[in-house]
Amino acid sequence: MRQIKKSDIILKIENLCADINYDLSDDVLCSIQKNIKNDNSFADTILMEIIENAKIAKYEKIALCQDTGTANVFVKCGKNVCFSDNSDIYSIINEGVKNGYQKYHLRKSIVADPIERMNTQTNTPANIYVDFVEGDKIEVTMLAKGGGSENASALKMLTPADGWKGIRNFIVDTVKEKGANACPPLIIGVGIGGDFASVGLVAKKALLRDIGSKNTSENYIEKENELLSEINKLNIGIMGLGGKCTALAVFIETKPCHIASLPVAVNLQCHSHRKKTIII
Repeated sequence: MRQIKKSDIILKIENLCADINYDLSDDVLCSIQKNIKNDNSFADTILMEIIENAKIAKYEKIALCQDTGTANVFVKCGKNVCFSDNSDIYSIINEGVKNGYQKYHLRKSIVADPIERMNTQTNTPANIYVDFVEGDKIEVTMLAKGGGSENASALKMLTPADGWKGIRNFIVDTVKEKGANACPPLIIGVGIGGDFASVGLVAKKALLRDIGSKNTSENYIEKENELLSEINKLNIGIMGLGGKCTALAVFIETKPCHIASLPVAVNLQCHSHRKKTIII
């Protein structure tokens, strides 16, 4: 059994809060760069400004976006791990998020009650999802999710009779209706299956894939390409100003579901796609 000091994990989570908010991941930067057409268009100008913003954020250690988001933390915790002073992984991560958002002057966006709206001043509680796996290591992936893109997301309980056509129409219609509000170019996570409670999480987990990665299913590779093509024909464009670059990627993840159900969730993410994985 490997014992890990609580303080070591907290420090790594603190630093991860800064890293994801200061440093836009390479897969996103490369995808944005590939969409620059060098045609002196307005779209090119905005994309180049996004890249310049990312450079400034990285070197000046300032947030990529003023909305530093909800901390979504996905943990794969080895079964052969224990923590000093009998702490649990949830309290450890929340302490790391609290310290990180305070230490690095990141905006605190979480309210304790959805009606009363009193800010917790710590950006906690984080959304924490833990899977226990074999081994003696902890894998932590953090996703900072801004309110604008989250508000543009949607969930619908389709029926099996709706099939792929119904799924595709719901996804494309969601982007058509709400995509401009989510600061495109977008990364789009799609969850299909599960139930009402789980399909949104499946869609959010889809956002953890790197741009350029392939779905493990040939069938869903084709569907992701179909959706990306249809969405980029909507003429929403960068920042909603028109054009063919509405989305950088569409990722589909699935889960088994009831014979009478076909849940679908669309989790939109803005171009400031902040995610990173560390191993402890």
